[in-house]
Amino acid sequence: MRIGVDIGGTKIDAVAVDERLQILQRHRVPVERGPEGVVRSAQAAVEVVTRKCAVDVRDALSVGVGIPGAVRGGVVRHALNLDLVELDLARALGDAWGRPVQVENDVNAAAVGAWRLVGTDARSVAYLNLGTGLAAGIILDGQLWRGSRGTSGEVGQISVDPRGPVDAEGNPGGLETYASGSGIVRQWGDPTADARDILALAAKGDPRAVEIRERLFLGVAHSIRVLVLAYDVEEVIVGGGLTGLGDVLLDGTAKVLKDWADGSRFIASLELARRTRILEGHRPVAAMGAALLGVTNG
Repeated sequence: MRIGVDIGGTKIDAVAVDERLQILQRHRVPVERGPEGVVRSAQAAVEVVTRKCAVDVRDALSVGVGIPGAVRGGVVRHALNLDLVELDLARALGDAWGRPVQVENDVNAAAVGAWRLVGTDARSVAYLNLGTGLAAGIILDGQLWRGSRGTSGEVGQISVDPRGPVDAEGNPGGLETYASGSGIVRQWGDPTADARDILALAAKGDPRAVEIRERLFLGVAHSIRVLVLAYDVEEVIVGGGLTGLGDVLLDGTAKVLKDWADGSRFIASLELARRTRILEGHRPVAAMGAALLGVTNG
């Protein structure tokens, strides 16, 4: 049995999985902000999972944690939505549980889970997460690639249009503004709106919502192209809440990729659409990936 924990901005999701990645137990709790709150919340979620499994956390084959922010050596930095400037989370949880704990960026953990769940033979993949934000996790030759400072895959910060919509920091045309839940809401101009409602209006033909949805397709396509050009991965797996659009997202993105391929033999040779797949289902991919941290080269 392996234990994985996904620490998000509002909740903590803990799972126990077997060697076939079947979920044995799962429990979610609200997250408490700040260093002590995050550690306490993670302990609470795992305590319920292990109690239901009738095991001690020290007996698990592995315990992994995914969390937003830059993560190096088990230390989390700049997880601002959790009020964390710097926290040695691996040490804090390791001391509490009396065993080693693997800590990783949440999208990197999700990349591990997505890679395993889709059952691909590819050894190099990118997991593109279309959620509240936009980022990717990179696996090269069966290993997570974090970069020199733990920021590999932060494609949401790439600007593709100096005249595009402006993000919260004043940067125009960033991919996160195009292709994330928060970016869609920001373009809409009403912070109380929900991205799903805006996209539902697009489906009904609302002109402004349709324009935002077209930018979404463009942003996803740009992200796929960047990931393939930068890392030459065999596959790009697209997941996250915005994939709830289903075929609408896939078809809209494929149209952009086809237009680019029609205008460039080099882009056509990349076969971007063929190398892209949507992660189906609503499994807790980040928590499941966290459970597998340390065994990504299997």
